[in-house]
Amino acid sequence: MAKAKVLYSCTDCGSEAPKWAGQCGDCGAWNTLVEITAAPAASSRTTRYAGFAGEATGLKVQRLDEVSPDDVTRINTGSAEFDRVLGGGLVPGSVVLLGGDPGIGKSTLLLQILTKLGELNPLYITGEESLQQVSARALRLGLKVDDLGLLIETRVEDILNTAQKEKPRVMVVDSIQTMYTDELQSAPGAVGQVRESAALLVRYAKQTQTTIFLVGHVTKEGALAGPRVLEHMVDTVLYFEGDSGSRYRLIRAIKNRYGAVNELGVFAMTDKGLREVSNPSAIFLSQHEESVPGSVIMVTLEGSRPLLVEVQSLVDESHLSNPRRVTTGLEHNRLAMLLAVLHRHGGIVTHDQDVFANVVGGVRVTETGADLAVLLAVKSSLSNRIMPNDVIVFGEVGLAGEIRPVPNGQERLHEAAKHGFKRALVSKGNVPAKPIKGLEVIGVTRLSEALNAID
Repeated sequence: MAKAKVLYSCTDCGSEAPKWAGQCGDCGAWNTLVEITAAPAASSRTTRYAGFAGEATGLKVQRLDEVSPDDVTRINTGSAEFDRVLGGGLVPGSVVLLGGDPGIGKSTLLLQILTKLGELNPLYITGEESLQQVSARALRLGLKVDDLGLLIETRVEDILNTAQKEKPRVMVVDSIQTMYTDELQSAPGAVGQVRESAALLVRYAKQTQTTIFLVGHVTKEGALAGPRVLEHMVDTVLYFEGDSGSRYRLIRAIKNRYGAVNELGVFAMTDKGLREVSNPSAIFLSQHEESVPGSVIMVTLEGSRPLLVEVQSLVDESHLSNPRRVTTGLEHNRLAMLLAVLHRHGGIVTHDQDVFANVVGGVRVTETGADLAVLLAVKSSLSNRIMPNDVIVFGEVGLAGEIRPVPNGQERLHEAAKHGFKRALVSKGNVPAKPIKGLEVIGVTRLSEALNAID
């Protein structure tokens, strides 16, 4: 019997190397090569490329104009927020990877979704829990489980054989890190096992038009565990966000071949499971009994949804040689850049002050439309002057002190008007051609104008 060949695979990009090295030669990541056992070569591999010798391979090339662009058929999951993140519902034959911290609600959410899809003959496959544990959770949540099939198995070949007999149209595999295939000799959770197990499940989904949910673990850094190629293989990557001390859970679409990326779904964890939040803007606005300095309301865009969030800032005298710049929900380096712009083009000095910036509700704002709101919150806290509570703000601030327009300005303004705001301070490029009823839009082009526009 031939000795098994040992290779080294990168956990980030999935590339293989014949020997260990500190840095991956393909993606450049450090300390990501782990040992794997190579799969034995198939006996028919030597004839795979017989077509190069002039033999017919049976493959047919089609012209793109010959392929009809059929509309994608979607299936509603019974949860409007989850359908929004998926791009409008389940797509037959799609594979969805759902990741998140332990205990955040991944299994609970998928169990709730499956119980609403009884007509699709759903199948819940677990490699981490017993049937009694799953049953106890469903009983605690008060779910109807008459049409839900359960299976405890970690061998992918057995799972696919069972699926061919039961013919479910929706499957959940919880989790992909516990699965293994006989094609490899490594342990479950190894890079090769995760990659090959996912490949078999993806192939089955495409061949049978079965929708498959893969539950994924995360590392201590918060990234999805396993090879990075896992995210490339699936159609949609969803990620749970949220503070462990908060009852609210955010699901963000990191990748979606059937919808918009960065789409956000908002849920609240209750004793009956995850409940969708129909008006998420309300939870991102703190309810002050009275207005306070350092608080500014802005409209951010998450996928196709405009959301109202509250940006808070606290500026205090620093007793350190290097004043602190601390952010929560905002990019740290961008805050330092904005403070420099505020000094140069606004005449407001903060080099001897500690500056703290926070987005209420645990939401993470990554777009540049929050720039103007952050600077106005800093000014409000530093001068101890309250911003009017009927004003909405958004706009990108450039290094030259200019206020640039942001995408989807019309949708943001209509969302602000719907929630009762009376004035909006935005870039002049975002001022609508037609007035919005009940909303006065103030357009500015320079940071100095914005600082003096609202009293």
